[in-house]
Amino acid sequence: MNMSEHSVSIRDLTLDYGNTRVLENLNLDIEQGEFIVLLGPSGCGKSTLLNCIAGLMDISDGQIHIDNRNVTWEEPKDRGIGMVFQSYALYPQMTVEKNLSFGLKVAGYKKDEIQRRVARAAEILQMEELLQRKPVELSGGQRQRVAIGRALVREAKVFLFDEPLSNLDAKLRSDLRVEIKRLHQRLKNTMIYVTHDQIEALTLANRIAIMKDGVIQQLADPHTIYNKPVNLYVAGFIGSPSMNFFQGTLQTGDETCFVTDSGTHIPTSSYQFARASSDSCSAVLGIRPEHIIAGEGARGMPFSTRVEIEIVEPMGSNTLVWTRVADQAVTFSCDSDQLLAPGQSIDIGFDPARGSLFDAESTLRL
Repeated sequence: MNMSEHSVSIRDLTLDYGNTRVLENLNLDIEQGEFIVLLGPSGCGKSTLLNCIAGLMDISDGQIHIDNRNVTWEEPKDRGIGMVFQSYALYPQMTVEKNLSFGLKVAGYKKDEIQRRVARAAEILQMEELLQRKPVELSGGQRQRVAIGRALVREAKVFLFDEPLSNLDAKLRSDLRVEIKRLHQRLKNTMIYVTHDQIEALTLANRIAIMKDGVIQQLADPHTIYNKPVNLYVAGFIGSPSMNFFQGTLQTGDETCFVTDSGTHIPTSSYQFARASSDSCSAVLGIRPEHIIAGEGARGMPFSTRVEIEIVEPMGSNTLVWTRVADQAVTFSCDSDQLLAPGQSIDIGFDPARGSLFDAESTLRL
């Protein structure tokens, strides 16, 4: 697919801070109307990449194209973008209406056009009744909606979000996630969203780019990221609680079998390998807590064992349980109707076909 078919296209982008290379030869194509999330921990380069796209940072090498234009050296105001920051950055002395219209006035738009854009943004974000209030009279969620509205009035083709919900409490984050998703479905604009919150990424994105040390580790839809992580880093980063990992050896032959370091055999004949492994090798088997069956159904699984419960954590809709399998700590999730207690013995089991196998040396998916 050529560059002109993409909303945003990044080619061989490199960014250096002095002697430190933050981004190196990064390539990324974003489709028209796509919602893509840049996900990773602090320091992975996700906000830096967003700032490069926005023109807030000068890159060391490479090119950035937005809507078929090479904008690599253009000013932020000329790139056709709208940006929403983590901090609301509202003018405290201005009403909501004036906060929304200020940038348009500075840009020289006519009064009628400004009124039309402000009214449209207020209607889309359901904040018509807030237009005459000042930021001090608004809740955190309302302030962030105003910040989104300020980007919206630009009627940009590409919206950039830099951790816009991180300053809000859990309930507001959940509510605004829904609003942002509705906004995208209504506008169908390209949106690039930076977050360290995997729930935001999984619920909002068409595709997720998981980053580490300035490199995109995996770029795929949420289902693929969650169920077929490309390496150990992605597997451990996505999922709450985290994926369970067993250290051991993958033995090949007539039938493949994973043998843990403690000698427990786990059949892997049902596992779909991403790439062939003709020789036995050190490996890591990952199983998500929700893919472990507890109770009567466990014995029907390809692998099952009896364990003693160590810790029980009721979560409302489900219960998290800590135990040990093959001398390694294991967490599994079960229905909240299952009444479990520390010290109780229970059968658990899983199908390795739902798991992930990784080469211990390269950390890549097998």
